[in-house]
Parts: sequence; C-alpha cells; structure tokens
Amino acid sequence: MNIMKLQLFSFAILIVILISGFGMKSQKQAQHDKNLKITFIKKEAKKKVDVIIDGKFFTSFCWYDNVYRPMLYPVCTSIGTVITRGFPLLPREGEQVDHPHQVGLWLNYGNVNGCDFWDNGESGSRDPKGGEVIHLEIKKLSGGKGEGILVSRESWIDPSGKELLEENTEYHFIAKGSTRIIDRITTLTAKSDTIFMKDTKDGMYGIRVARQLELPYEGSRTLITAEGKPSTVKSSSHEGVSGNFKSSEGMTGDAAWGTRARWMDLYGNIGDEKISLVMCDHPENPGYPTYWMARGYGLLAANPLGVKDFTRGKEELNFLIPAGASATFRYRVVINSGSQLTKAEIDAFADDFAKKYE
Repeated sequence: MNIMKLQLFSFAILIVILISGFGMKSQKQAQHDKNLKITFIKKEAKKKVDVIIDGKFFTSFCWYDNVYRPMLYPVCTSIGTVITRGFPLLPREGEQVDHPHQVGLWLNYGNVNGCDFWDNGESGSRDPKGGEVIHLEIKKLSGGKGEGILVSRESWIDPSGKELLEENTEYHFIAKGSTRIIDRITTLTAKSDTIFMKDTKDGMYGIRVARQLELPYEGSRTLITAEGKPSTVKSSSHEGVSGNFKSSEGMTGDAAWGTRARWMDLYGNIGDEKISLVMCDHPENPGYPTYWMARGYGLLAANPLGVKDFTRGKEELNFLIPAGASATFRYRVVINSGSQLTKAEIDAFADDFAKKYE
C-alpha cells in the first residue's frame, strides 16, 4: 500500500512538473513574441518601404510605376521563404506566366464606374480602359515590439485622370513566433460622383502565390525555363506542386471557388517547409461572409462584391458608395511556417481579428 501511495505521489509530482514546464515555456514564448521587433526602411527613390521583423526581411510596400497599384511584394514566411509569385517583375524558373496583373498582395476591383482596376494591363503597358491606383503619401510609419503600423493614402483614377476614390489604408504587421500577420483596413471615399461597383468576379483583395502552393492539375501550363523563356509543359512535369484550399465551411480544392466563408486557408509545402496562408474576412465588411476567388493556378482573393458571377445570375448586389460617403474593408492574412494550421487555430485568428477592429 505504501509503495502504491509513493507511486501515485511520484506520478502527481511528474504531472505538476510537466504542467509547470509547459507554463514556463508558454510564458517564454509570449515574452519572445513581444520582443520581436518590427522596423521600417523607407526607400523613396526605389518607391518602396521594407518591413523588417526580428532583423529579417518580411515584405515591402511598393508603388512601382509599371504595376498601376500599390502592393506588398514579395511576401515571406518567418524563415524567409518567398510565398508570392515573382513573375512578371522577378520571374523564377518554373513559374507560370499567366495573368501578369496578379502581382504580390493587393486590393482593387474590376468594375468601378465602368473602369477595370483589376486587369489593368500587363507590366509596363496599362490598358487604355483600365483604372490606376496612384500612391500619394506615407502618412505614418510606426515600428514596435510585436506590431508595426504603416498608413498610406492613394487615389483611384480613371483613364482620363479623374479621381473616383480616395483610399486611406492601415497596414498592421504582427509577429507571433513562426507566424506573421498582416491586417489591412482600407477606407474608400467617393469623391464628386457616386461610385458604382457592379458585380464582377475580378476582385477584391488578392494574393498570387509561388508555384509550389498551386493546386495539382491535369493538362499543360506555360512556365519559365532556366533560360528565362516561357515554355509549355505537361502536368507530369510539375514537380513540387502541393497546394490545397480549405474553407471555414469545409469546402476544399477547386470546389472552394465561388463559395462563401469567413476564412480560406491555402496550405502546402515549399521544399520541406509546411506553410499555411490564411485570409480572413471581417464581420463588419460589406457582404460578410465573403465569396472567394480560390483558383488552383495560385490566386486567392476575397471578393464580397461579385455576387452575380458567383451565384450564376441568381442574385445581384451592385454595391455603391454615394458621393462624399465611405466604405471600409478589413482583411487579415496569416502566414504560418513549420506547420499547417488546424481549423481551431484559424478560428482563433479570425475571432481575434473580429474583436480587434470592432
């Protein structure tokens, strides 16, 4: 009996030690997260601001002349792996050469008073009917421990040069262990005219990802060769393609396209690194929960305004912003390195996002 009591006592002590150790580890991790420093390096001549986390490059806020809108490019994981496609600015071997307007992480829309801001021309050659989002100023750069904030102002202009919308955007760059978070809060204000944003699938907050995070497919694709030239190859030649979609509502793969959900996870591997790229909608956004442009060729976009296309004409929204009025769109991107996030983990990120910007 005494031996049994001793064994039980020893087991209890072991449990206490394990729990205490876990608590100490959690406290240390929390302290480490708070100490991850976010800094900004403004490079006005190169038309970009670099975002540095814990001494490592994370992304750049760019306003290049040949892209026709500001964007974050490239975007990396916590260990420095680039998750965005390089083409057409910095093509990498094996990348697809379709949709040259899909560069980095950006926000715009395909029908704003009849102007296409989404498919607004190839690199270096703007579509005559396309709109342009012109960067005007960096209003605020605030580095810090665990979170840094960049605030910018932009102008959405039509082909004649008339300003349709004024944009004010806050970017919150957040670091937690091996996870990187980008919160974007964009307010669009109609200037002299009412702004009609008619339904189209081409929008709104999108990211074009690296080749490895595309979904496997049948058929052929045109890829960049080692010599830097495009070449058409069959799907059997597509090694290392490992991506897949998973929505908060349980939709997966290509079936996720055009469905509504509070978040969408694009997960896969780049080399040996497991990656989850999650985009979250916000409950106060127009059209919540958003529709998703989840394309197997490497596009992930939240589009709350393309109702007619996504419902195949059964419903229609035709969103508008009256002259002088504003509409705000809030989105969170979570980039996790080393593991693919579970539904419970993603739900926690989405819940935190909803509460943070109520």
